[in-house]
Amino acid sequence: MSLPRFQPARYDALLADKVARVSALLAPFDPPAVTVAPSPPEAFRMRAEFRFWHAGDDSFYAMFDPAAPKEPLRVDDFPIACIPIRERMEPLRRALRDHDHLRRKLFQVEFLATTTGEVLVTLAYHRRLDEVWEAAATALAEALDLAIVGRSRGQKVVIGRDWVTEVLTVNGRPCRYRQREQAFTQPNAAVNEAMLEWACAAAAELPGDLLELYCGNGNFTVPLARYFPRVLATELSKVSVRDARHNLADNGIDNAAVVRLSAEEMSSALRGERPFRRLAELPVALEEHDLRTAFVDPPRAGLDPATLASLRRFDHLLYVSCNPLTLAENLAALHGDYRITRFGLFDQFPYTEHMECAVALGRR
Repeated sequence: MSLPRFQPARYDALLADKVARVSALLAPFDPPAVTVAPSPPEAFRMRAEFRFWHAGDDSFYAMFDPAAPKEPLRVDDFPIACIPIRERMEPLRRALRDHDHLRRKLFQVEFLATTTGEVLVTLAYHRRLDEVWEAAATALAEALDLAIVGRSRGQKVVIGRDWVTEVLTVNGRPCRYRQREQAFTQPNAAVNEAMLEWACAAAAELPGDLLELYCGNGNFTVPLARYFPRVLATELSKVSVRDARHNLADNGIDNAAVVRLSAEEMSSALRGERPFRRLAELPVALEEHDLRTAFVDPPRAGLDPATLASLRRFDHLLYVSCNPLTLAENLAALHGDYRITRFGLFDQFPYTEHMECAVALGRR
C-alpha cells in the first residue's frame, strides 16, 4: 500500500477530477449519465498493511513514499482506516514492542476488519514461530479482542481463526461474508455496498440465468442470486471458492453454484471445446442453464481475448472494473455489438488515482 495523500477538505474536488477524467476516457462509447458513489472522506478502509520498523528499543508502523522508497515514514495514526483498526493500532504496537518474543524479526503487520467491529491481525516474521510465540500471541489476542495469524516462510499459526465475518446491507437486506486473511476483499465497505446496490438495480431488469466470472468469495454472487432463476459462478482460487460456497449457504441461497474454473476455462466450456470434470459436479448441467446475462469483475489486466469473444453470446453484460484503461480497451472491442445502458463510478480508493467503474451493456 502506498502512502495516501490524505486531504479530507479537498475530497469533493479530488473526486470531481477523477470523475471527469474517467468520464472523458469512456465518452467515445456513449454512456448514459453517470451515477457516482462517493466514499466517506475518512475511516473508510477495512484493510491496512504496514511494515513494522525497528529502531533501537523502539518499534513502529511504517510506510514508504515512492519518491523516497528507502526512508521509512512513521505511522502513529492512519485516518483512512476504519475505527476498529485505528483503536487497536497503538495498543498493538506497544504490546509488540515491549514483548521480546513477539517483536523479534517481525517485519510486517496487516489488519482486516469488519463493519461489525471484528479485527484480524497478521504478523509476518523472518523466523520460525514456536510455542513461546504462540502462548504470547494467544494472550495478546485475548487482551486486545482480535484474532491473530502468525506467518513465516512455510508456516502459518492461527490464533482464534483466520477469517472475519462481514455484514453488508444491500437494499435493506443483510449479506454475510466470510472474509479470509490475505484473500482479496473490497477494501471500502461503504462503497462496496453502493456497488452491490448498483449491480442489483441493473440485474433486476435482465432475463435468463446468470454466469459470473471472477466471483471471488461471492461478494456480488450473494445479492445477485435473488434476481435470477439460477447463477453459475466461477473462480480459480481454491480458498475463494470454499468461502464463496460457505457464504451462499450462510445467506440461505440455494439457486447458485460455484465452480473452480478460470475465465479462460469457462470460455472453452461454453464453446464446447472440452469437458471439465468440475462442471459435472453442478446440480444442474451446464447445457440446462439459460445463460443470457454475464457478470464479470476481472483483475486490472481486464478480459483476455478468448473470454471477451465468448461473452458475445450473451444478450446482457455487467462489467465491474478496477482499471478504467483496460475497461476502455474491452469496450472498444464490444462497442459495435453492445450499447452502455448504465454507468457507475465508485470511489473505492480516495486520495489515489484509482477509480472503480461499472457498466451495464445490452445488445444493439
